[in-house]
Amino acid sequence: MGWLFLKVLFVGVTFLGCLYPLVDFCCSGDTRGQKPNFVIILADDMGWGDLGANWAETKDTANLDEMAAEGMRFVDFHAAASTCSPSRASLLTGRLGLRNGVTHNFAVTSVGGLPLNETTLAEVLRQAGYVTGMIGKWHLGHHGSYHPNFRGFDYYFGIPYSHDMGCTDTPGYNHPPCPACPRGDGDGPSSRGNECCLWFPHRTHERDCYTDVALPLYENLNIVEQPVNLSGLAQKYAQKATQFIQHASASGRPFLLYVALAHMHVPLSGTRLSADRRGRRPYGAALREMDRLVGQIKDKVDRTARENTFLWFTGDNGPWAQKCELAGSVGPFTGSWQTHQGGSAAKQTTWEGGHRVPALAYWPGTVPINVTSTALLSVLDIFPTVVALAGASLPQDRHFDGLDASSVLFGWSQAGHRVLFHPNSGAAGEYGALQTVRLEQHKAFYVTGGAKACDGKAGPPRLHEPPLIFNLEEDVAEAEPLEEGSAEYERVLPEVRQVLADVLVDIAGDKTSRADYTQDPSVTPCCDPHRKACRCHTT
Repeated sequence: MGWLFLKVLFVGVTFLGCLYPLVDFCCSGDTRGQKPNFVIILADDMGWGDLGANWAETKDTANLDEMAAEGMRFVDFHAAASTCSPSRASLLTGRLGLRNGVTHNFAVTSVGGLPLNETTLAEVLRQAGYVTGMIGKWHLGHHGSYHPNFRGFDYYFGIPYSHDMGCTDTPGYNHPPCPACPRGDGDGPSSRGNECCLWFPHRTHERDCYTDVALPLYENLNIVEQPVNLSGLAQKYAQKATQFIQHASASGRPFLLYVALAHMHVPLSGTRLSADRRGRRPYGAALREMDRLVGQIKDKVDRTARENTFLWFTGDNGPWAQKCELAGSVGPFTGSWQTHQGGSAAKQTTWEGGHRVPALAYWPGTVPINVTSTALLSVLDIFPTVVALAGASLPQDRHFDGLDASSVLFGWSQAGHRVLFHPNSGAAGEYGALQTVRLEQHKAFYVTGGAKACDGKAGPPRLHEPPLIFNLEEDVAEAEPLEEGSAEYERVLPEVRQVLADVLVDIAGDKTSRADYTQDPSVTPCCDPHRKACRCHTT
């Protein structure tokens, strides 16, 4: 493993009273004013209706609502997949999972990650002269060359996967609660394979909490805290993000900062939630904590590089079913045909609540203020849009599913995608398969079902041939499909079949990758394998 460390030219130094890497912020000349900076903030499991600007019943996102008033709000913006790893892989590659190889989540014991022959946004921008930083949840492989420092990011601070995928001494708010990490010396972490799933009420037959190995916090290649203290994590992320912005801005080099939040994924931070004097529910308190974190980052941008920094906020997928404990709001997407069949309308599904996510763009003087865009856009578009704005070039040896949305951002156009494909993400159907098609205002399902409800029970998968088709302009809740044989159905069906056939032919002829999903307990991150649960504190 020693060769890996030679690839990263970071040196830990004491800087402003904290451990901070010596990132190369130097450059040959002043590039400010020539290339824009980019801050991409990705929320985790945040519902479309969790944003107050989207849903009047939400009162917990004052900073985000202000950003919407000062920039552009997208109301038809979609995650590239309805679960963590595939959505994040698509953000960084601009490609669907059938192309980039990431079709489902990586585990604590995963040997692989985002395939190494996939080019990330950070790699493209670093070649264009940018300094690059990533803070927060990675979840695209942590072992060896899959670590963020080897995927184009000069600086990394965060947790390598979801923060429910390891035990902590501060488990936060869950239902039922997860136990704290084991204490004391032992024979090291268990070699049993871990299983991860969300705690739901009444679920008693599954192992829902990681109790073997403590959750690690990395700074570059080093574990600096294990188990991580979740109650202070948001503030640490804010501090590291603002420091990165400060140093990059002072250097004169353009920068890319990708912040992948822990919010609104469970467990929710416990300390701040229990201190809520207004007696509000924990989910609302966690929303306000996330909103404050985003506000701190935006304030730093405004003070240091306001007119030359593009800030893009969105989410990786929708929340768990809205009626479950701790679940977020999917807004109007609650009456779907799927719920009538005994399933969930949210995370892991291809119903609107699973992939339609909040999205905001903020760039004073460039993005028009207080504008609501109805353009059909996706997390897939972040890669080609940022590359175009940076004046860089897309890799020429592969095809992309995202588009350059610059004209929408500048207020010149409302033309987004005509077609989007929503891959199967853990509910019904094969991982990554394209069996849900958005065609303008219509949406076709070839498979539904398979999602877990609040009691942990999963509805049966249902294949549809011919597909279910909904008109989202008239039925955004996906409550009633078009009647087969109707004039509208018969007009749309051939187009749906054609665009689906076309994309599958395109993928078959493209340069595609395959992720390594094999698992080995020996790759589990552990600062001290001789201590029970792995324990170290150096921060």
